[in-house]
Amino acid sequence: MRIVAAYSFNGGREVFEARFPTELRKIKEAIASVGSRVAPESLNKALRKEFKAQHWQKQQVACEYPTGYYTSSYKPSVSLEGAFREIEFVMNRVGVEVYLERHVPGMVYDVCAQMTIFHNRGLIDAGVMIVPVEDFANQMSVSLSCFEQVVWDLEQRGVSNIDIPVLILGIAA
Repeated sequence: MRIVAAYSFNGGREVFEARFPTELRKIKEAIASVGSRVAPESLNKALRKEFKAQHWQKQQVACEYPTGYYTSSYKPSVSLEGAFREIEFVMNRVGVEVYLERHVPGMVYDVCAQMTIFHNRGLIDAGVMIVPVEDFANQMSVSLSCFEQVVWDLEQRGVSNIDIPVLILGIAA
Protein backbone atom coordinates (compact mmCIF):
# COMPACT_ATOMS: atom_id res chain seq x y z
CA MET A 1 0.00 0.00 0.00
CA ARG A 2 1.06 3.57 -0.43
CA ILE A 3 0.17 6.92 1.04
CA VAL A 4 -1.42 9.04 -1.68
CA ALA A 5 -2.93 11.84 0.41
CA ALA A 6 -2.37 13.51 3.77
CA TYR A 7 -4.46 16.01 5.73
CA SER A 8 -3.09 17.87 8.71
CA PHE A 9 -5.77 18.50 11.33
CA ASN A 10 -4.88 20.99 14.06
CA GLY A 11 -1.22 21.10 13.05
CA GLY A 12 -0.82 17.32 12.80
CA ARG A 13 1.85 17.35 10.09
CA GLU A 14 3.95 19.96 11.87
CA VAL A 15 3.73 18.15 15.21
CA PHE A 16 4.79 14.85 13.66
CA GLU A 17 7.70 16.44 11.82
CA ALA A 18 8.91 18.23 14.98
CA ARG A 19 8.12 15.77 17.81
CA PHE A 20 7.36 12.36 16.35
CA PRO A 21 9.44 11.83 13.19
CA THR A 22 10.47 8.30 14.26
CA GLU A 23 6.89 7.23 14.88
CA LEU A 24 5.76 8.73 11.58
CA ARG A 25 8.55 6.88 9.78
CA LYS A 26 7.43 3.62 11.42
CA ILE A 27 3.82 4.24 10.38
CA LYS A 28 4.91 4.88 6.80
CA GLU A 29 7.07 1.74 6.83
CA ALA A 30 4.17 -0.37 8.09
CA ILE A 31 1.91 0.93 5.32
CA ALA A 32 4.56 0.44 2.61
CA SER A 33 5.33 -3.08 3.82
CA VAL A 34 1.82 -4.26 3.01
CA GLY A 35 2.15 -5.10 -0.66
CA SER A 36 -0.44 -4.26 -3.29
CA ARG A 37 -0.89 -8.01 -3.95
CA VAL A 38 -2.69 -8.43 -0.62
CA ALA A 39 -6.41 -9.04 -1.14
CA PRO A 40 -8.49 -6.02 -0.08
CA GLU A 41 -10.30 -8.07 2.59
CA SER A 42 -6.91 -8.95 4.15
CA LEU A 43 -5.42 -5.44 4.23
CA ASN A 44 -6.48 -4.59 7.77
CA LYS A 45 -5.10 -7.85 9.12
CA ALA A 46 -1.81 -7.41 7.25
CA LEU A 47 -1.40 -3.83 8.45
CA ARG A 48 -2.19 -4.80 12.04
CA LYS A 49 0.46 -7.51 11.83
CA GLU A 50 3.03 -4.92 10.72
CA PHE A 51 2.17 -2.56 13.59
CA LYS A 52 2.37 -5.37 16.13
CA ALA A 53 5.77 -6.42 14.74
CA GLN A 54 6.95 -2.87 15.47
CA HIS A 55 5.64 -3.19 19.06
CA TRP A 56 2.73 -0.79 18.81
CA GLN A 57 0.23 -1.65 21.56
CA LYS A 58 -3.56 -1.59 21.74
CA GLN A 59 -4.82 0.68 24.55
CA GLN A 60 -8.13 0.62 26.37
CA VAL A 61 -9.62 2.91 28.96
CA ALA A 62 -12.46 1.81 31.20
CA CYS A 63 -15.75 3.65 30.94
CA GLU A 64 -17.93 4.22 33.96
CA TYR A 65 -21.19 5.18 32.35
CA PRO A 66 -23.22 7.68 34.35
CA THR A 67 -26.62 6.45 35.49
CA GLY A 68 -27.74 9.48 37.45
CA TYR A 69 -29.48 10.99 34.44
CA TYR A 70 -32.14 8.30 34.11
CA THR A 71 -35.68 9.10 35.12
CA SER A 72 -36.82 7.45 38.36
CA SER A 73 -39.04 5.06 36.39
CA TYR A 74 -36.21 3.68 34.22
CA LYS A 75 -33.89 0.85 35.17
CA PRO A 76 -31.47 -0.48 32.50
CA SER A 77 -31.95 -4.14 31.62
CA VAL A 78 -28.26 -4.71 30.85
CA SER A 79 -25.15 -4.29 32.95
CA LEU A 80 -23.12 -1.20 32.19
CA GLU A 81 -19.98 -2.67 33.76
CA GLY A 82 -16.96 -3.59 31.67
CA ALA A 83 -17.46 -0.91 29.04
CA PHE A 84 -14.33 0.58 27.49
CA ARG A 85 -12.96 2.77 24.72
CA GLU A 86 -10.10 1.44 22.63
CA ILE A 87 -7.44 2.83 20.33
CA GLU A 88 -5.81 0.32 17.98
CA PHE A 89 -2.16 1.28 18.35
CA VAL A 90 -0.15 3.46 20.70
CA MET A 91 3.60 4.05 20.89
CA ASN A 92 5.50 6.92 22.50
CA ARG A 93 2.34 9.02 22.97
CA VAL A 94 1.15 8.57 19.37
CA GLY A 95 -2.20 6.90 18.69
CA VAL A 96 -3.14 5.21 15.40
CA GLU A 97 -6.53 4.11 14.10
CA VAL A 98 -6.93 2.05 10.90
CA TYR A 99 -10.14 2.01 8.81
CA LEU A 100 -9.84 -0.61 6.10
CA GLU A 101 -12.55 -3.14 6.86
CA ARG A 102 -15.58 -1.37 8.20
CA HIS A 103 -17.82 1.52 7.31
CA VAL A 104 -17.34 4.04 10.06
CA PRO A 105 -19.44 7.14 9.70
CA GLY A 106 -18.04 8.20 13.07
CA MET A 107 -14.42 8.57 11.95
CA VAL A 108 -14.64 12.24 12.79
CA TYR A 109 -15.74 11.12 16.26
CA ASP A 110 -12.42 9.30 16.60
CA VAL A 111 -10.48 12.46 15.72
CA CYS A 112 -12.57 14.85 17.79
CA ALA A 113 -13.59 12.72 20.78
CA GLN A 114 -11.76 9.41 21.10
CA MET A 115 -8.27 10.80 20.53
CA THR A 116 -9.04 13.68 22.89
CA ILE A 117 -10.20 11.18 25.55
CA PHE A 118 -6.94 9.23 25.24
CA HIS A 119 -5.01 12.49 25.43
CA ASN A 120 -6.91 13.53 28.56
CA ARG A 121 -6.06 10.14 30.08
CA GLY A 122 -2.36 10.88 29.48
CA LEU A 123 -1.81 8.22 26.81
CA ILE A 124 -1.33 10.18 23.56
CA ASP A 125 -0.37 13.65 22.39
CA ALA A 126 -1.04 13.21 18.65
CA GLY A 127 -2.84 10.79 16.39
CA VAL A 128 -2.88 9.25 12.94
CA MET A 129 -5.86 7.92 11.00
CA ILE A 130 -5.23 5.56 8.10
CA VAL A 131 -8.15 5.52 5.65
CA PRO A 132 -8.59 4.59 1.98
CA VAL A 133 -9.06 7.31 -0.60
CA GLU A 134 -12.42 7.16 -2.40
CA ASP A 135 -11.08 5.36 -5.47
CA PHE A 136 -9.47 2.62 -3.34
CA ALA A 137 -12.50 2.32 -1.04
CA ASN A 138 -14.71 1.70 -4.08
CA GLN A 139 -12.52 -1.30 -5.04
CA MET A 140 -13.16 -3.07 -1.73
CA SER A 141 -15.95 -5.53 -1.10
CA VAL A 142 -17.33 -3.65 1.90
CA SER A 143 -18.68 -0.14 1.99
CA LEU A 144 -16.03 2.09 3.55
CA SER A 145 -15.80 5.69 4.53
CA CYS A 146 -13.00 7.49 2.74
CA PHE A 147 -10.28 10.07 3.17
CA GLU A 148 -12.17 12.71 1.22
CA GLN A 149 -15.25 12.34 3.45
CA VAL A 150 -13.23 12.67 6.65
CA VAL A 151 -11.42 15.76 5.36
CA TRP A 152 -14.67 17.38 4.26
CA ASP A 153 -16.29 16.67 7.65
CA LEU A 154 -13.32 18.07 9.57
CA GLU A 155 -13.09 21.18 7.41
CA GLN A 156 -16.81 21.83 7.92
CA ARG A 157 -16.50 21.27 11.69
CA GLY A 158 -13.36 23.33 12.25
CA VAL A 159 -10.83 23.00 15.08
CA SER A 160 -11.74 23.29 18.76
CA ASN A 161 -9.46 24.25 21.63
CA ILE A 162 -9.60 20.67 22.96
CA ASP A 163 -8.60 18.95 19.69
CA ILE A 164 -5.20 17.28 19.47
CA PRO A 165 -3.01 17.24 16.35
CA VAL A 166 -4.00 14.44 13.97
CA LEU A 167 -2.55 13.43 10.62
CA ILE A 168 -5.05 11.69 8.34
CA LEU A 169 -3.32 9.49 5.76
CA GLY A 170 -5.17 8.43 2.61
CA ILE A 171 -3.94 5.16 1.16
CA ALA A 172 -4.30 3.22 -2.09
CA ALA A 173 -2.92 0.02 -3.58
